[in-house]
Amino acid sequence: MSDRPGFFARRRPGRPGLAVFLNAGDPPLDLLPDLLTMLDENDVDCLELAVPFPDSVTDGPVVRRSARRALAHDVTARDVLDAVAAARPALRHLRVALLADWSHTVKGPGLGDFTRSVADAGCDGLLLHGLPPRARDPYLEAAARADLPVVTTCYAVSGPKVRAEAAAHASAYLYLVAHYGRSGTGAPLDERRLAEVLGPLQADATAPVAVGFGVRTAADITRLEGLGAHSVVVGSAGVERIERALAEHRDPVEEFAAFTRELRGATPAYLPSTAVPATTKGI
Repeated sequence: MSDRPGFFARRRPGRPGLAVFLNAGDPPLDLLPDLLTMLDENDVDCLELAVPFPDSVTDGPVVRRSARRALAHDVTARDVLDAVAAARPALRHLRVALLADWSHTVKGPGLGDFTRSVADAGCDGLLLHGLPPRARDPYLEAAARADLPVVTTCYAVSGPKVRAEAAAHASAYLYLVAHYGRSGTGAPLDERRLAEVLGPLQADATAPVAVGFGVRTAADITRLEGLGAHSVVVGSAGVERIERALAEHRDPVEEFAAFTRELRGATPAYLPSTAVPATTKGI
């Protein structure tokens, strides 16, 4: 793979990188270029962009409503990849990690074709939802052939073997799920447990570790910073802001921009915009 800096390369030492989540198509897909540009300018490190799929068992009502809105616009994986490919050359810093569901999106075209199409669109990484255990090794092999970094996941309460496997296979970043349950459920961060697993996990992983689930505010980010978190993922709280903007007929891009500025409010300004262009694949 290339020697391009990774997903959170511009974070300052000791300060967490920032990834945010959105369903492609919510807000409407024609706003995605503006969203990507805004996130790039606001020094967000990564957009975790989901190809919408119905009835996610890991998501709470906010993200599920968002997926339904996107699916009502008939958003497909091809639409999403085309939109990313069109906007990608202008991005200086922002990385895009695609999230796709195995049954709804990936199983049909197959792992080889799908991973190649994701890489060809310029996505920097791929997170597969609902991947059957039997398909894990073929997926890792297909992603490696496509030169496509992968996002792995584990829970803070996962056993040592599961955490070690997630660390070993992560080449984009490792998503550390802070608690069991569905996204946006408001469960408090178990700071003691996170403190126990973060250090060893970050020492074992060659890719960054990003903590998600229960991360909603700048104060949450500050707490995770105190625990030594390398990076964080903010999901439902941002999706909720999009939902509110759409319901109140306000500009969702402006509303999401305000939200990202609020998240950055507890962290120092990041380095000036002199990052390596984000168009090269690899990590």
